[in-house]
Amino acid sequence: MVYTPRSARRGALFAGSVAVLGLLTACGNGQTVHSNPPMTASGTAAPATGDSTPPASGTAATSSPASSAPTGAPSTAVSRATATSGGGGTTPVASTRCHTSELRASVGRNDPGAGQENFPLVLTNASGRTCTVRGFPGAAFVNASGAQLGPDPRRASGSATTVTLRPGQSAWAGLSFSNPGVSGAKTAKPAELLITPPDERDHLKVTWTGGEVPVAGNSSSVSLSVLSPGTAP
Repeated sequence: MVYTPRSARRGALFAGSVAVLGLLTACGNGQTVHSNPPMTASGTAAPATGDSTPPASGTAATSSPASSAPTGAPSTAVSRATATSGGGGTTPVASTRCHTSELRASVGRNDPGAGQENFPLVLTNASGRTCTVRGFPGAAFVNASGAQLGPDPRRASGSATTVTLRPGQSAWAGLSFSNPGVSGAKTAKPAELLITPPDERDHLKVTWTGGEVPVAGNSSSVSLSVLSPGTAP
């Protein structure tokens, strides 16, 4: 057995520690030692790029690729509004307004009172779908040649409400004017009444059987009320 002095053993240990410390210091100064290629750990985090697979239902993606469209480019998004369905997707919201081609028009029986003539203008849903009407219809008296008699009716006061019409259901608006025999207004006998549903351009023709109507002079104005559910008050 070879005896090593205590001072020599301490020197050896000190030298080894300095070597290890020097190696660690080198790594801390940006010198990286590569042994094998880095391994990718498995997990549930979405990759930052390159994955086009949509997230599963009920989960949110953790990242999204940046848009390639330049700033100020016109949007290509669908302009129709969408509503969220129960399954988490989106469904286009179709317009529910009743169109002229889906409606049938008629004029109800006169309900006179206090020198006024009052006729209900009725719009009935003749289509196979549920639709809505809201506000004032348009109306104009015309002669046999189609020329308008008198000015457009004025709108009476009242708040518009949305009326939902299932197939076969109706909404009505009141058309009123002073009795020409009482008011002394100039009169004419229309051949037809043209009725235009709210927010529509095309009109419906109804044969007018209500007699003479005021077209000029004092108290000759005709008024229309907003549409309400049903066929008459």
